[in-house]
Amino acid sequence: MTEATYLHATRTAYDTVAVDYERLARDDLDDKPLDRALLAAFAELVRAPGSRPVADLGCGPGRITAHLRALGVDAFGIDLSPEMIAVARRTHPGLRFDEGSMTALDLEDDSVGGVVAWYSTVHTPPELLPTVFAECHRVLAPGAPLVLAFKVGDRLRHLDRAYGHELSLDVYWLPPDRIAGLMGEAGLVLDARVIREPYESEKPTQGQQGFLLAHKPTESP
Repeated sequence: MTEATYLHATRTAYDTVAVDYERLARDDLDDKPLDRALLAAFAELVRAPGSRPVADLGCGPGRITAHLRALGVDAFGIDLSPEMIAVARRTHPGLRFDEGSMTALDLEDDSVGGVVAWYSTVHTPPELLPTVFAECHRVLAPGAPLVLAFKVGDRLRHLDRAYGHELSLDVYWLPPDRIAGLMGEAGLVLDARVIREPYESEKPTQGQQGFLLAHKPTESP
């Protein structure tokens, strides 16, 4: 089967920037208190005794995976880029990181106690997001939550250079209502939405940032 063009482009871009991305983004959460608060709330939801592991999808170099582990969450990471996985394993040797795609997760049905997709859907063409959300629904245990971070807007930006490297990568800004609607169509139930203005460290290149918290119902509708 021929791989989708955007998957190849995304893998190639992040293979290229993996080392510098880790260096530049490792302290990214330090000056983002609201982002940390949302991750802390998610951690409270998934830390119950005997709960299943949590999947950090599109984990990159593992900074969110490691942050969740520091909050007491049994988290592991999955990323499309083998170079990102290699960096994550070197940077966080005690944690689990696997190669994989959000469009076809190598995970059993109902097997994870939560899903984090922290800006990891921003390179996915909007018409393919239903596949991603259907996979999230499939692997989540009944009642388990999902937290999604994304860029708010309605535009496509093509990057020719980022993190000090030449590359070719599309980035999608999407309206919260559109993403929430697609999640609902996949069977996920929306619990909360948060929209924040860009922090000073994100200006002038970034706009509003969005966060959606949802869960898989305990019973099929």
